[in-house]
Amino acid sequence: MLSHAGSGCVAVTPHHLATDAAVNVMRHGGNAVDAVITANAVLGMVLPTTCGIGGDLFALVHRPGMEQPEVLNASGRGGSGLSADARRGRGADMPYRTPETVTVPGCVDGWVALLERHGTRSLADLLAPAIALGVDGFAVSAEFARDLTVIEPMVRGQQSAEALYPQGAPPPAGTTLRRPDLATTLQGIAAGGRHGFYTGGVAAQIAAATAGVLTAADLEANRPDWVAPAGATVFGMEGWTIPPNSQGYLTLAAAIILEGLDVPADPDDPRFHHAVIESYRAVAWERDDLIADPRFAPMSAAELLDPRRLRPRRDRIDAGHATRWPHPRPVPGGTAYFCAVDGDGMAVSCIQSNFAGIGSGIAAGSTGVFLHNRGAGFNLIPGHPNEAAPGKRPLHTLSPTLWTRHGRPALVLGTRGGHQQPQYLIQIAALLHLVGLDPAAAQQFPRWSADAIDGEASVLDVEMGMPDAVVAGLRQRGHQVQPGPTHAVGWGPVSMIAIDGEGTRRAAADPRVSTASAAGA
Repeated sequence: MLSHAGSGCVAVTPHHLATDAAVNVMRHGGNAVDAVITANAVLGMVLPTTCGIGGDLFALVHRPGMEQPEVLNASGRGGSGLSADARRGRGADMPYRTPETVTVPGCVDGWVALLERHGTRSLADLLAPAIALGVDGFAVSAEFARDLTVIEPMVRGQQSAEALYPQGAPPPAGTTLRRPDLATTLQGIAAGGRHGFYTGGVAAQIAAATAGVLTAADLEANRPDWVAPAGATVFGMEGWTIPPNSQGYLTLAAAIILEGLDVPADPDDPRFHHAVIESYRAVAWERDDLIADPRFAPMSAAELLDPRRLRPRRDRIDAGHATRWPHPRPVPGGTAYFCAVDGDGMAVSCIQSNFAGIGSGIAAGSTGVFLHNRGAGFNLIPGHPNEAAPGKRPLHTLSPTLWTRHGRPALVLGTRGGHQQPQYLIQIAALLHLVGLDPAAAQQFPRWSADAIDGEASVLDVEMGMPDAVVAGLRQRGHQVQPGPTHAVGWGPVSMIAIDGEGTRRAAADPRVSTASAAGA
């Protein structure tokens, strides 16, 4: 199901098995936090090329009566064996898929923290659906089958890859796949909580897989943090996201700039899309200089979103031509975003990631756990706020949002997509809040995507179906527009749940991914 409307509980995830499991939890008395943990565990089982317990997690949680959501930063830190000096001796850039890029996986600690603060069910109950899928099997989706073919040269030969290639080759779509190794690891977490992952045998295998970049002591010492959200008043609401070390502020900063422009509320008008593109480009170029572990970041979330800082950017935007901005460094990624609203009005916006698809491509022995490469978000520039170092969190691309109106949730919205996440979110936010489309129509509307934001040129891919007048108008304004597929699988999936003043939830999954679903009860 791609859309759902009703006043009861609802969830949207990239896979129908995760959506159904989340709704089932809420149907039987669990809340939205319980639901997203169950969904996350299922997603890591059936879509390990997007997320899993070898990666990090962020969440925004809003309960009735809260003035603003709480933010959980469950991103891990660099290991004690990480050395920027040593890496600089072997190259100018941070590597992409090596042990040095494996930071402590924060996902399991994130589950534990969410449950301790807001949950109602035991971890064993919430992990049971994922464990059952690992033991009994699940059907391989078309997207997963393609992913397994792509990653085969990188992961084959590792113990944890054996279950992914049961006949010695990538399984075709529709094949029943079992992952008993990961199921066993999840059973250990269900029984022992964080100790079932961060101490003992699993931790030892993680340390061994990273050749000592991460040690058992690093894994045991890591903890998530509850922090204040980054927020801004925009589109008649309060928009909330993850503060640094996340790039989430880009969505809200672009929205602040966009709101101050004279924008026609017509998605068939090139001026609308030009304004959205330019509002994003006006801030995207600065990210790599400003986003880092908050202990080292040069600006706070409030400073990043200060309208006085953003006003000169807005004033430079030319309605008739693409503006020139400095050139940033792009960072790719692989992620799962999922959200839930329960019958009592608790809303959770949650995102969890391996970063580059299967992450580093390095598995932790026989655990079924593939370790992320989030440390690739560091750099090797001496003295830079985001310079790689032990105990430090890297720049993160994960950018979930939660929007409130008069203190009540109005929208939970997020996507996968690496550095492109804010691009897709500002497009959806503009279609929802400036144009007035409903979630399903906003999901269907063709998107643009910029793989790299070049300060000297605006280079865009656009999905087929974008109105010809829009494409022509963007080209006239100096954008280099290239045609893309009808629905680009990698340009999402976006998930969203909108809640109106009467409490009706309107949820929509992204048609770009065949397994994505929205459901409720």
